[in-house]
Amino acid sequence: MTQKSLSPRAWAELACLALIWGGIFLSVRIALDELGVATVVAHRVVWAALILWGIVLLRGLPVPKDARTWGAFLVMGLLNNALPYALMAWGQLHIESGLTSILNAATALFGVAVAAIAFRDERLTARRLTGVTVGFAGVVLAIGPEALLRFDLRSLGQVAVLGGAFSYALAGAWGRRMLSHLPPLTAAAGMLTGAAALALPAALWLDGLPTGLAAPATLAALAYAAVIGTAVAYLLYFRVLKMAGSGNLLLTTLLIPPVAILLGAWVLDETLPPRALAGFAILALGLAILDGRMWRMARRPHPPRP
Repeated sequence: MTQKSLSPRAWAELACLALIWGGIFLSVRIALDELGVATVVAHRVVWAALILWGIVLLRGLPVPKDARTWGAFLVMGLLNNALPYALMAWGQLHIESGLTSILNAATALFGVAVAAIAFRDERLTARRLTGVTVGFAGVVLAIGPEALLRFDLRSLGQVAVLGGAFSYALAGAWGRRMLSHLPPLTAAAGMLTGAAALALPAALWLDGLPTGLAAPATLAALAYAAVIGTAVAYLLYFRVLKMAGSGNLLLTTLLIPPVAILLGAWVLDETLPPRALAGFAILALGLAILDGRMWRMARRPHPPRP
């Protein structure tokens, strides 16, 4: 399958999407200074779902009414929103937001492996296997091999983030199998509704009812995470998908960590160990191999010199 060439507009919107998602890690970390993990997740999915359903209705898109589709929404909301949001937010309590973004990039590696198992047309070619292997080597380096041998909170935080990345990969396979017949915006609104149905009771059970108005910085962080980082990001994601194709969306995985690392250093005074940065460089190489465009450029015949 050939990739679409990227126009300047597509590049701009792709970069904008990476900036938005790169900022999610900072906004979630700020909100966690005052609120519990479940409450942050609940705010993010509830408000984003309401916004997207409003747009669905304004555009006159069909609203599913069958129980099978709503059951699929519930599973998709668990795998793509409630569970990974919670795991990654909990992980951010114990590791840097920049490192969280690096480990989140493993979603693409898990996605290739899960798709190869779930779908016949997603064969694990030699190039894909090489990309996944190199990418996971970068993940291991970013974590630190010694972290695999101990179970302190920092190690568990990194494992939680990787668990969230794996959940995203499962969601990709589930969405393709169960929701591909729906308009993307309807599917996004539905899965966020499924996530809200899970996150709201969890927030009330684990964190209880709010006792007062949160601080302005917390409210701003929640607004960014729900409105910009989720609702607007989904709208932009579907625009870029239509404009640039799914293959080019892998580039956002490469662009998000530098944004999150810089924001973490600037706002939170985070400092990542050199090992984490080297691990991201190797992970980025693995993602570039999966992307394939550098390989095709290297194999492209050059015109003979005069």
